[in-house]
Amino acid sequence: MSNEENTRYPPNAYNVLGIRFAPLNVPLERRKQTLGTLIWLTFLPGSFILSFFFLYLSYTRWLFFAYLAWIWFWDKAPETGGRVSDFVRHMTFWKWMARYFPMEIRKDAELDPSRNYLVGYHPHGAVAIGAWVNFGTEATGFSDIFPGIKLNLLTLLSNFNIPIFRDIVLALGVASVSRKSIEYIFRQGPGHSVAIVIGGAQECLYAKPHTIELVLRKRLGFIKVAILNGALLVPALTFGENEAYDLFATNEESVAWRIQQWCKRTWGWTMYRFLAPRLLIFCIAH
Repeated sequence: MSNEENTRYPPNAYNVLGIRFAPLNVPLERRKQTLGTLIWLTFLPGSFILSFFFLYLSYTRWLFFAYLAWIWFWDKAPETGGRVSDFVRHMTFWKWMARYFPMEIRKDAELDPSRNYLVGYHPHGAVAIGAWVNFGTEATGFSDIFPGIKLNLLTLLSNFNIPIFRDIVLALGVASVSRKSIEYIFRQGPGHSVAIVIGGAQECLYAKPHTIELVLRKRLGFIKVAILNGALLVPALTFGENEAYDLFATNEESVAWRIQQWCKRTWGWTMYRFLAPRLLIFCIAH
C-alpha cells in the first residue's frame, strides 16, 4: 500500500474483494463525521428517488405535478436570495461533515458590515465542497467570524430545476448565479453579499489532486457587476478542495474533451470521470 493510500484508510481496515471495510473499533466521533458526510451525499440521489416514488403513487402523483409546475413556472426564490432557514444552516450533521475533512475558515481581514461583497471562490474542485460547507452552512461559523455579513452562495439556475434538492439548497440560502439574482441580493442592504465559484464547470475539469489550476482569464463579468453595484471583491482560496476526489484528466485533443465542452456550452455543467476515495469509500472504510 502506498503512503497516499495509508492516509485514506485506517491501517487495520478489512480488505474484502478489494473493498476496505472499517474496523469495529472506529471511534464514535469518526462515525458521526462519516454519517454527516453520507447524509450530504444522499441529497441529490435521494431527491430523484423520492420524485419517482411520488410520481409512482397515484394519490401523490397529481400533487407532485402541481409542485413541479410551481417550481418551474412560478417560484422566483432562486432569483431572490433563496429561502434561507437558520435551522437548516445550523443542523448538527453539517458540523460532523466539516470535522470529517476537516474544514475551517481562516480570516485574513475584517469585512465591514456596512458594505456589500462579492466573494470569488477557487478552486471549483469536483463539487465545490468547501464553498458548500463554509458558505452554505454555519458548520465552520461563518456568521461568527464575519458578523453582519449575510452571504448567499450562488450556483447554476439549472440546479433549481431538480425537485426536492432545490428546496434543500434554497433553505441554505443558495441562489442563482445570474446577474439579476446578484443585484437583487445587493439591493437588500449593507452586509448582503454573494459568493461565486468563479471557474465554474470549466475549472472542475482541472481539479486534479495536488494541483490548483484556476480559470480566470475570460471570467470578468463578476468584476463588472461588483463595480456597478458598489460591492467589494474578496478572494477565497480553499486548500485541499482538489484532493477530495481523484479526477481523471482528459486530453484536450480527445473526443471526450470535445463532449465535455459541448455539455458545458449546452447545459452549463459538464461530465467528468473521477474516483471518490474520501467521499464514497469512506462510508465503509473510515
